[in-house]
Amino acid sequence: MNSKPISRRAVLGGLAGAALIPLAHARGRASGPAGTRGKAATARNPVLTAPRQMRGMWIGSVDNDNWPSRPGLTAEQQKAEFTSWLDFAAARRLNAVFVQVRPTADAFWPSRHEPWSQYLTGVQGRDPGYDPLRFMIEAAHARGLAFHAWFNPYRVSLQADPARLVADHPLRRHPAWGVRYAGGLYYNPGLPEVRAFVQEAIMDAVVRYDVDGVHFDDYFYPYPVDGQEFGDAAAYARHGKGFPDRAAWRRHNVDRFVQEMAERVREAKPEAMWGISPFGVWRNRASDPGGSATTALQSYDDQYADTRGWVQKGWLDYVTPQLYWHIGPGAADYAVLAPWWARVVDGTGTQLWIGQAAYRACAPGETGAWQDPAELSRHLTFDRDHPLIGGDVYYSAGDLRADRRGSTSRLCEDHYAEPALPPLLPRLADGPSPAPPVLRAVRSTDTGTEITFHAGGHPAPRLYAVYRTDGPGDPGRLIAVLPGTRHARHTDTGAGPGTRYHVTALDRANRQSEPVSWEPE
Repeated sequence: MNSKPISRRAVLGGLAGAALIPLAHARGRASGPAGTRGKAATARNPVLTAPRQMRGMWIGSVDNDNWPSRPGLTAEQQKAEFTSWLDFAAARRLNAVFVQVRPTADAFWPSRHEPWSQYLTGVQGRDPGYDPLRFMIEAAHARGLAFHAWFNPYRVSLQADPARLVADHPLRRHPAWGVRYAGGLYYNPGLPEVRAFVQEAIMDAVVRYDVDGVHFDDYFYPYPVDGQEFGDAAAYARHGKGFPDRAAWRRHNVDRFVQEMAERVREAKPEAMWGISPFGVWRNRASDPGGSATTALQSYDDQYADTRGWVQKGWLDYVTPQLYWHIGPGAADYAVLAPWWARVVDGTGTQLWIGQAAYRACAPGETGAWQDPAELSRHLTFDRDHPLIGGDVYYSAGDLRADRRGSTSRLCEDHYAEPALPPLLPRLADGPSPAPPVLRAVRSTDTGTEITFHAGGHPAPRLYAVYRTDGPGDPGRLIAVLPGTRHARHTDTGAGPGTRYHVTALDRANRQSEPVSWEPE
């Protein structure tokens, strides 16, 4: 993903309907202490429908885009800022954050391979005094939010002088790995030793931390700049034999990197979601009959990223194309690209979540549709006719929170008024279900009906889901998704005569347990 909104605007210038998953309620027994009011579920349990939907936002760290707001904040200031982002996400009924933890060949954790990020302390290599990645993951999970660790594979620096990198930086130790391009520094994807090192640097975090997902953005080979050539001629001469041209060799390099990352992530952390958010156009139809009816930059030709091929080959658990265009005529029409990507994922087992351009909504300098606060909401309404679209991720968190002219409020009121379960990946769907929770009590209080329960097994679940039915024939609805602590409670203010409650547990792969149910007396 481009790092700054202005970069996206330069590149681009040239909710999904929730999937309703039936939840068959088996006959259950609610356990509780003596004297607890209520009774166990009976065979009258209905079949409920539970929406599963990705609702995420990108929190960028490069150049202090979103967090930390500036380098050099104290550890406590950084923590307070980050938890404010999480609280915002939870309040808007989002369920995931995608946090940039390796923005420029550096790290937001004590890496065994690369230096501390300068965006934490202002000085590359300086210890911030705590482990930001561990803190961020724990804080996200405490709020019921999934944490997707976002890595930029090949970008080394936003400036082009290797001497300004910390003395023990890998590029200082291996200067032949680097390429100066467009005012920045990049690792050379054409070198096998670079690909191996970048994988090791990323897997260090994947293996050591409780991440829910491993995420790459749209940077592989950098976006083209007129009049400049990416300097990999020597690497091509050494490693490019057998390829018809340098473009085919570059695509092979990226393909191999993506395939190997898929294998390593799935082996080391099988329950983590692995995916990429590519530029939104694979190829234009004028270049390939299988391409989209667009006239935009092409990831296949301009970044050497065969994004459609990765989906077709099963190398991704999900794809999040950055569809940063409005609905209507232009070089790229959202109403053309969203269905095109839905056709691409059809039958592949790869989930489709759309990258949405919150940064354009009512932003200064935008014109036409993007000055309408309803534009993002219209995208999600349009996607209801395309059930393979399983959710959305917004760039960026800061633009969502800005809520320019009420665009975020409109989006959330129209589409996120109710909670949703997180996505379940097809490759994990047939795994064992977690143990159901144990219901302790359902009782009336001054503030509503309080449901208390606890984990039914070890370890504790990742999440709990609370459902309510309001009398015979009511199909029921999901009313809350809660963090998976050992002991939990939820207060419902919507209970009436005949209300019944049903609680399930979700594991790290978002598989759902059998429910336990309770009908208040």
